[in-house]
Amino acid sequence: MGMDFPERKGGPHKIASGSATPKNPLISRMPEPVPASARIASLYRYPVKGLTPEPLASTALKPGQTLLADRRYAIENGPSGFDPAAPAWLSKPHFLMLMRDEWLAGLHTQFDDATNVLSIRHNGEVAARGDLETAEGRAAIETFFATVYAGQIKGPPKVLTSPGHSFSDVARKVVSIINLSSVRAIENMVGAPVHPLRFRANMYVEGWPAWSELDLVDRMLAIGEIRLKVVKRIVRCAAVNVDPDTAERDLAIPHALQRRLGHADCGIYAEVVTGGTVAVGDTIATEQVELL
Repeated sequence: MGMDFPERKGGPHKIASGSATPKNPLISRMPEPVPASARIASLYRYPVKGLTPEPLASTALKPGQTLLADRRYAIENGPSGFDPAAPAWLSKPHFLMLMRDEWLAGLHTQFDDATNVLSIRHNGEVAARGDLETAEGRAAIETFFATVYAGQIKGPPKVLTSPGHSFSDVARKVVSIINLSSVRAIENMVGAPVHPLRFRANMYVEGWPAWSELDLVDRMLAIGEIRLKVVKRIVRCAAVNVDPDTAERDLAIPHALQRRLGHADCGIYAEVVTGGTVAVGDTIATEQVELL
């Protein structure tokens, strides 16, 4: 399994500095240059949109695709019009998701690739289990949500899937990347511990200066022979305000970002250009721009 982030307790993490006066990267909007290389601290996928992240020790990356089974399923929150025979991207309010449904973080789920079975633990016990590729299995999951959360959902829950489709927050098939130094900078900003899994990224990187990832749009990242092109900064929504350990909405991170930095961006999306296998501990380098 990949590296699990420990439960974050106590005060915010401090940002180290080699000078006598600590440098606060939140004051300046000019990030430090990205170093030649950093390392992948952890990898995660999210088989069902809004449900439990699953750590990975390694994973295959294929050109133009997400991580294996990432956001492969979503749970419709009332009729959405999604057609599995002609899948089209829909925005996240159509589904159960943490931006609105923070109680999802209180569930502990596990998806098995070999059997397509999703198991849901609620209050420490297995409350539902079903093969998401069968009508019977999907019905078992739907019944759980319809029964336990009847007063908290808009309409009949329905498990959605379509071969090759990803229920990502963006229409493009991407890998989401979070810079752990930026997370530590946010801890200093809000004066509280910030669990990295609030950001529900696929890849967590250690070794980049805080906020430097935001300047990587249109740049190429190299992980051995793998190449990923950074295509977009991630604008954070209220989902990051939910603590993944307690399921409580206890912070106002997008507001703090907007107030201190003038934007609500944290993290980047990248498209896989050249595939391969990526693993925790791998070096991730930023290719230099060729000058003509």
